[in-house]
Order: sequence, then structure tokens, then C-alpha cells
Amino acid sequence: MTPDIQPVRLHEAARRRYLSYALSVITSRALPDVRDGLKPVQRRILYAMRHNLHLGPDSRYRKSAAVVGEVMARYHPHGDSSIYDAMVRMAQPFSLLHTLVDGQGNFGSLDGDPPAAMRYTEARLTALALELTEELKKRTVHYRPNYDGQIFEPVVLPARFPQLLVNGAEGIAVGMATRIPPHNLREVIDACVMMIDDPEVTVRELCRKVKGPDFPTGGQILADRADLRQVYESGQGPITVRGEHTTEKAGRRHLAIITSLPYTLNKATLVERIGQLIRERKLPQLLDVRDESTEDIRVVLELRRQTDLDAAMAYLYKHTPLQQRYHVNLTCLLPTDNPEVATPARLDLQMVIRAWLDFRLETVRRRFEYELDKLLERIHLLEGFERIFDDLDEAIRLIRASEGKRDAAERLMDRFDLDDLQTEAILQTRLYKLAKMEILAIREELAAKRAEAARIEAILASETALWAVVREELIEVRKAYGRKRRTTFAEADEARIEISANDYIVAEDAFVIVTRDGWIKRQSSFTQVDKIRIREGDTIGWIYRASTRSTVTFFSDKGGAYTLLVDQVQPTTGYGSPVQQAFKFEAGERIVGVISHDPRNLPQVSEQAALPLEDDAPPPGPYGVAVSRGGRGLRFQLATHAPVSTRSGRRYMRSAEGVAAVYLTRGGEYATLATEGGNCLAYPVEELKIVRGSGKGITAIKLGQDDRLLAFELHTRPGEGARVLTTNGREETARHTKFGGKRGARGRNVIRRGGFTTWIQGPTIELGSQDEEDTD
Repeated sequence: MTPDIQPVRLHEAARRRYLSYALSVITSRALPDVRDGLKPVQRRILYAMRHNLHLGPDSRYRKSAAVVGEVMARYHPHGDSSIYDAMVRMAQPFSLLHTLVDGQGNFGSLDGDPPAAMRYTEARLTALALELTEELKKRTVHYRPNYDGQIFEPVVLPARFPQLLVNGAEGIAVGMATRIPPHNLREVIDACVMMIDDPEVTVRELCRKVKGPDFPTGGQILADRADLRQVYESGQGPITVRGEHTTEKAGRRHLAIITSLPYTLNKATLVERIGQLIRERKLPQLLDVRDESTEDIRVVLELRRQTDLDAAMAYLYKHTPLQQRYHVNLTCLLPTDNPEVATPARLDLQMVIRAWLDFRLETVRRRFEYELDKLLERIHLLEGFERIFDDLDEAIRLIRASEGKRDAAERLMDRFDLDDLQTEAILQTRLYKLAKMEILAIREELAAKRAEAARIEAILASETALWAVVREELIEVRKAYGRKRRTTFAEADEARIEISANDYIVAEDAFVIVTRDGWIKRQSSFTQVDKIRIREGDTIGWIYRASTRSTVTFFSDKGGAYTLLVDQVQPTTGYGSPVQQAFKFEAGERIVGVISHDPRNLPQVSEQAALPLEDDAPPPGPYGVAVSRGGRGLRFQLATHAPVSTRSGRRYMRSAEGVAAVYLTRGGEYATLATEGGNCLAYPVEELKIVRGSGKGITAIKLGQDDRLLAFELHTRPGEGARVLTTNGREETARHTKFGGKRGARGRNVIRRGGFTTWIQGPTIELGSQDEEDTD
């Protein structure tokens, strides 16, 4: 091992190097400085455009490639794409509230279109960007060597306004991030003036001026003053923002016009999402959507009816990015005692403004000190001219008698008590300057310069005077660049739009068709039952005519009840889809009953049922009735199963043997039952007990050993009942006129040898009332 190599633990080396990397990302790439509100790449772009390329707002445009090349060659060694992306963002009016780069060409769009290549676009600085860079030549900020140590670059720019709050910033570092929203320039400067007038001002008082973020794309903030104040006091928190809309009428058509969007939202993605909702019929209040935006946002929504506006917008706010949360994080870099080093911190509003004002005060002080130095240098030279002009003839005689320039300088310095600078300026003076008018002009300039120097010295001697200058200059910036607020605030009532879920379903009648194998679909019409398309070997089990706004419940042999909106049943003339796609069925679980909750398919409930119930009173109807293979039956309230269920469904009966069938009971029917052993029984369905919740039920028919229930149906007519086939192929009907008895009995044995083998089930068809008009 050589002496220059020392052993080190791996975890210590990894930790030290990772911390160095994290610190570099935090301070040199991702986080903005509180003083000029810029990240290093943004600062270098503006500095290179102003200092190196001289691209002011009145100069000609230069190719973006020239700017990127200048920045990359001198200041930012991280690749041209990162530099160009940062410059493009500073030129986008939908990204920055006040753009700092004046771009010419394709710099991207709100639809997410990428900018043109840097060789095609051109750029120069905006007037506001000069407010960030103009004082650089007056030694107002510190400089540091660039990445290769060949030239110097400013640590920060001498910003004349709080750029951090005005244009905001976003960045992700290592272990921390920042997301500062843009704010209205007038409001921010008013808050700065308030703090200058009262240094002890609180965040609560500052929030009277800074009302909230002001996004370049407008939008509407859904937050009250207390919520916004909490965000600015803690330095973090969510703010809900949504797009704004107006209404128009074009002929007989009613239109809703989206005029603003939440910040950073891709407009094309939003329009595509709304179009998808319209195609999928999830938003029946809208007929069409189109983007008519130019420089202003204009997304046109064609309404079905004028009264559909609230329902349509409420759905869009809930199910599209038209309303979203903006999470504020006021993390930035704070200066330390070392002017080249900054430290990250999360600040509140008062701390951000205080830090910038302190920086601005120091900048103004250094600017005045620079100007005073320049004034004193000029005064010093002018004083030398004044001494010479008091005895100009002698000065000329000394110069003419000298042996050369150096000899002349020494003679003048000895005679008029001048220094080298003054003497050099005198000797460089042209002859026409010796005219009488020029002498008067020099004396006037000297008097003006002395007065200006005295004024600056007085300002530097008083911090109050310095703050007055800062205040005055802020007001000038406010007058020159202030704009009306773009983002508005929603009223409390305006922010709450309560719409029923049924409002988003097209109200129309449809036929819900369910097969015995559990395939479901809906059709607008059919001619004959046997013409309905189903899978080979399958049969129609249930057909209901119901509104798309109603629900239908599928009852399984495992005791589960699964409820679905009719609108969510697949519309098709094909086979449909298996019920397992909509719900979580167990292995082997199948449908044994289907009931529509459309009021037209249910019996009328008496007004007495709406009265308060006694503790032991049964729940109000209508009821469903179920009998298990083990011969136990019950009635249950259907209303508990009417709302849409989860994929796991609800329980209506507990049975280990499995449920044979479930029906809607209207009252007055007979429960007709047949067992595999050959017994039949019929009795009024009212003899079955009504249960609350799910239960095992009571004995519906007494079964012998190894016997099971085969068939169960409800009938009202004398000759009807459950139809079964015997072992020898004979058909038997368990009608109540022949097999009537009491609940819980064994029933009458029909066949001594053999039993019943097959239950002949016909489809349950309920067409409801067809005389009612559609509600849509």
C-alpha cells in the first residue's frame, strides 16, 4: 500500500460523497435563491444575454443556439438541453406570469406542443428582465469564478423586485423540493411597502395585500382567507384551483365556455378527456366539445339543455383535471455570512419578503457607494481643472518651457499641488477645451457633482433614507409592470355544487337480459324472446324493462346480493358479459334470482309503511323471498339491496346447502315447492318469516333423510306451480289446489319409486308500465 492511499470505510465514503452530491444539487441546480428568485441556470442565461450578448429589449433577436452556446461555454457545463429548456420556460407566457425572455418562433404551447429546435428560434430579454440585471455594472453583488476559473459570474442578480414570489419556482432536489406559485406583482410590492413602513408586520397583515397566488393561466381559487393564511404561515399546504367558465348562446344552442385553466394543465389532454366522457355517455349533459383557443383560452362545451350547466361543470371538476390541488412549498436558498454559500430553508411569507428586502437594501447601499466613488473621482479631476483655469496662462507657460510630458507633469504638480490623475487629465485636454465656455461648463459640472455627492452621502448616512429609496423604486416598478390579477376567488356558495349521481345517466328504458349461466346485457328492444342472442347451451333466465337510472340486484346461490346500475350493464346485442366481471364471485357461485328496483316493477307500498315502526314490527316492503336447498326459507326487505353494492356484494341469506331461488313477492302468492325425493307442497308465502338483515330462515318444507329441495316458485293462479320431471319422464306441477298444506310440512309424496330429477324453469319476464314517458 502506497503512503498516498489511505483505507476508508465504504459506508463512510458513500455517505460523504452522497452528501456532497445532494448539496451540489440543492445549491447549484434545483432550488432558487430568495434574493433574485432564480436557479443557477436561469441566472446564467439572463447574465449571458445581458452581459455577453447585449440582448436588451431594444436590440435585435439572436438565435437561441447562440445564447445556449454562450451559456454552456462560459457558465453552465450541464448540456445544451437543460439550458434551452430553462430559457424556453422563461419565454412562455403560460409558464411565467411575467416572462423574462422575449421569444420569437415556436416556444411551445399550452397543449403540450414542444418548442422548435434552438437553431430555429430567436430570443432577447424583456424589459422586466433588465430590472434583474441593470445594476450589475455598479458592483452591487458579489462575483465568483466560473466552473473552469477563467472568468467570473455573479452569485445572484441585483433584482429590483421580488422575482421569487412574482414568477414562482419549481424544483426537486435530493431530500427536498420547492413549489412556489406565482403572485401578482402589484400585491407583492404592496406587501413589501407595508413591511418597509412597519418592519414588525405579521403574516396575517401581509395576507391583506398578498391575497393568494396569481397564475398565468388564470383559474379560480377555492379557499377561504383562513386556509390561505395557514399556507403562508407554515410555508406549505394545498390550494385548490379550478378553471373558470362563462355561458353563451349560439342560435338555439347553449354553450359553456372554459376561459381559464389550472396552472400547468395541458389543454389538449383536458379536451381529449372531456371528449372521451362524452363518447362513453358518462356526461349526458354535453353534446360536443371543441377547442377554439387562440391567444386566449376558449374551450367550447355544447350543452344539451341550459339547465345542464351546473351538473356538467360539477362532473368535470370532480372527474377531470379541470379542478386540482396545487401544493405550495416555500423552500428556497437563504444567504449566509459567506456571500458565495447559501443554505436551504422553508420560509413563511414574512420571512421571504424580509430576506429579499434586506438584500435589496444592501444592493441599493452598494449602488450608492459605487456612484459616490465615481462622483468623487470625477470631482477630483474637475478640481484639478479648476485650479489650472484660475491661472491658465502660467500653466501654459510651464508646459511650453518643459522638456517633455513627464517634465511638464512634474512642473504642474509642483506649482498647482496636483496629483498624477489630475495632471494626466490636464495634459490630455484638447486645446478647444481652453475656451471660456468650456471653463464655465467645467465649473457648473463641478458644482452639480458636489451637490449630487452630498445628496448620496446623506442617504448613505441614514438607513431611513435608504429605505425610502427602496420604497420609491418599488413603487416605480409597480407602476411600470403591474397588471390586473388573473386568478380569481370563488364565493363559498359558488364552490359547492351538489349534484345527484343520477343526473349523469341518460334516462331511458332498456331491457336487462340475464341468462341462467350468468351472462348479462341490456338492449333497447327485441322482437321475440327466442330471437335474443345467447351462448350455445344457455337459456334466458330473466328479462326486465327498467330505466337506466334504476338498479338491478343479482342474487346468488351462496347468499350474496350484488346490485348494479342498469346504466352500467353492457349495452349490446351480442352475448353480453359474465356477471363475474362486475362482481367478485366465489368459485362455482351462480345467479339464482334477479330483481329490478325500477318502481314500475315493484308493488306499491302503502302509506302506512312510511310510519315509524315498533321495535318488533317487520320492516316495510316490498320483500324478496328465498328458499334454500336445505328446505329453509325467509322473506327480506328489498330496499336494503336497492343501492349499488361493492364488488363483494351484500348478504341476504346464510345457507350451507345453497339457495334454490329468489323472487319478488307482491303478496297473495303461493310458495310451491318440490323435493328430489318426490314430495310437493304449497302454502301462502306470507307464512315465511320476514327477517332483518341476513338469516338462516325457518323451515319452509320438512325434508327426509338425504332429500333436498329441487324446485321453488311463486304462483297465484290455481293451476300453476313449480314444474318438475319425474324419473320416468312424467311432468308434475306443484300447484296449491292439489298440494296445499302448511309451512314446515313434508308435503304430499307424488312418486313412490324414484323421484323428481329436473326443474323446468321458464324465464321471468317483467316489462313494467310502457305508458310512462321518458324523463329525459
